[in-house]
Amino acid sequence: MKNKSARIVSPDQEKQRKLFENADDAVAHLQALYAQAVRFLCDQFSATLRDGAPDETRFRAFYPELRITTTSYALTDSRLSFGHVADPGSYATTITRPDLFANYLRQQIGLLIKNHGVPVEVGPSLTPMPVHFAVASNSAITVPQEGAGDFILRDVFDVPDLSTTHDDIVNGLGFTYEDGAHPLAPFTAQRVDYSLARIAHYTATDPVHFQNHVLFTNYQFYVDEFEGYARAMLANPASGYTSFVATGNIEITDPAAPIAHPQKMPQMPTYHLKRADGNGITLVNIGVGPSNAKTATDHIAVLRPHAWIMVGHCAGLRNSQRLGDFVLAHAYLREDKVLDDDLPVWVPVPALAEIQVALENAVAHVTELAGYELKRIMRTGTVASLDNRNWELRDHTGPVQRLSQSRAIALDMESATIAANGFRFRVPYGTLLCVSDKPLHGELKLPGMASEFYKTQVSRHLLIGIRAMETLRDMPLERLHSRKLRSFEETAFL
Repeated sequence: MKNKSARIVSPDQEKQRKLFENADDAVAHLQALYAQAVRFLCDQFSATLRDGAPDETRFRAFYPELRITTTSYALTDSRLSFGHVADPGSYATTITRPDLFANYLRQQIGLLIKNHGVPVEVGPSLTPMPVHFAVASNSAITVPQEGAGDFILRDVFDVPDLSTTHDDIVNGLGFTYEDGAHPLAPFTAQRVDYSLARIAHYTATDPVHFQNHVLFTNYQFYVDEFEGYARAMLANPASGYTSFVATGNIEITDPAAPIAHPQKMPQMPTYHLKRADGNGITLVNIGVGPSNAKTATDHIAVLRPHAWIMVGHCAGLRNSQRLGDFVLAHAYLREDKVLDDDLPVWVPVPALAEIQVALENAVAHVTELAGYELKRIMRTGTVASLDNRNWELRDHTGPVQRLSQSRAIALDMESATIAANGFRFRVPYGTLLCVSDKPLHGELKLPGMASEFYKTQVSRHLLIGIRAMETLRDMPLERLHSRKLRSFEETAFL
């Protein structure tokens, strides 16, 4: 049981609440406050491990906080979906890793100051920083599991708290901070810290390597092609790409440099083709199934990518389709079930014009087909995502009837989940699949057929995804992050 009467020792931050009219200065102060809190907890934790826990004492540091207070209904550009608050009042967000999010914070804070003409306030928040997250970047310190140390961890330090680790803001559940302030950003600091730790665990790469454009796939074949493409880009100084990071944080800048793959691969091997401005491409092999798709997107969302796209394989449902044809999803039949509690199935998940156009143009560019001729190899329609990989082995009457009524043209297990979570987290999303089997027409994915399919299709499918992302990279953010993904009451931050 926690000792509520213990003396609380914290870093001296009483005089560190300041107003800023410049985004760079505000971010610098956020970084200073965060570094002070982390240093304090690391020092006290190391001392406690070495000397034992002091009597009747708790050590506590707080996340820094960003706040803005407005007293009028500011006239903002109605075309913008972010960068401003809708009503007068106080808006705040707790901040973690301001080093990792520096560019994002400068951009969002700068828009707030510009659009409202008032300063932002930076100071310590009321939310304690869990010691686990404070020491995460210090490889010399390891937090022992409960019972493994000589003291009860929760009696001396704050630990992760589910009351501040949730999706209430993005799910629209009316979250406010302890002092009544409305949320300024879509995630609390502790929710972000939790996901950063999960990202490192599931992908075996540091979140710092993630780029703003994320491709998801469900086959290792795409990874091999991605590495080959990355090496070609590193050999071309005009490409704008600076390095390639493989699973295990192995980073190369020389296109001929060897990559030693780890003996034990993580659950979701991840690779990054980086640019200096962060607008490169990350490829995540999420494997098969909606659970993996939800897990990956739940956590990557806190990095606030500018787009994510699924480029995987699917079952073609129409007799007119051929193996290797492309499917551009413009609607989703959601039978994956993993997001039903967060985003009810009655919520429509619309296609986003900017993503759709980028993908269609990329298909035309890579295949050298256009207009009516493009219809020979690509269909646009509904993609159904199920949670049962072996649905073919059950009675077909029910599933086939639903698929037919929905006008579905393809079936997989991940695309609807990725699109639905993109909708939920306000991350622009899209899906371009490749038909690898046609179970309703006797063409099952058998080894020999699959081998030939992979040889001919994976390379250009991946290239299409990359070309689409490069198009989106050159698009103004205010156009890509449009109002279609925003609800009645939105956070000012993307």
